[in-house]
Amino acid sequence: MIETTLKSTQTMDIPNELIAKIDETVARYPVSKRSATLPLLHLFQEHFGFISPEAVEWIANRLELKPINVLELVTFYPMFREKPAGRFHIRVCRTLSCAMAGSYELKKELARLAGIEDETCSNGSHGESISRSPDGRFSIEFVECLASCGTGPVCMINDDFYEAVTPAKAAEIINSCQ
Repeated sequence: MIETTLKSTQTMDIPNELIAKIDETVARYPVSKRSATLPLLHLFQEHFGFISPEAVEWIANRLELKPINVLELVTFYPMFREKPAGRFHIRVCRTLSCAMAGSYELKKELARLAGIEDETCSNGSHGESISRSPDGRFSIEFVECLASCGTGPVCMINDDFYEAVTPAKAAEIINSCQ
């Protein structure tokens, strides 16, 4: 483990194997280290489960950038999370074709089945944040287009993709999560 002290006097423990992957990734971009920002964000999220403020600062320091240059990517791309997700992370498409096919109802049903109290389902707001079950097993969020507009509503649980999800199919999907 390498402990790195950040400018804000916080420390972050980075395992040696992650440091090796980071060094290998940055070396692929000899002209501009900045180009390694997205790959490093993916590495951090893969390892830590989300992108913390400390990770943003660490990546910025490593790539000789300002933290805002990293944070703007974290907040722009929906695949990056700023909060920990559950062991089974559910993403429900909310774009027009999926919404018309029932994605809001689907999210509400998936949240209910997963034991998630999700106020974004009951108040109709767009889920800008991740809601988690009390046991941390499940989390859910709305995302923009999952690229299957003709088979909505669609969702993903971790890396598994599901199309034309009905309430009955939602129960099967949640029950299959082990």
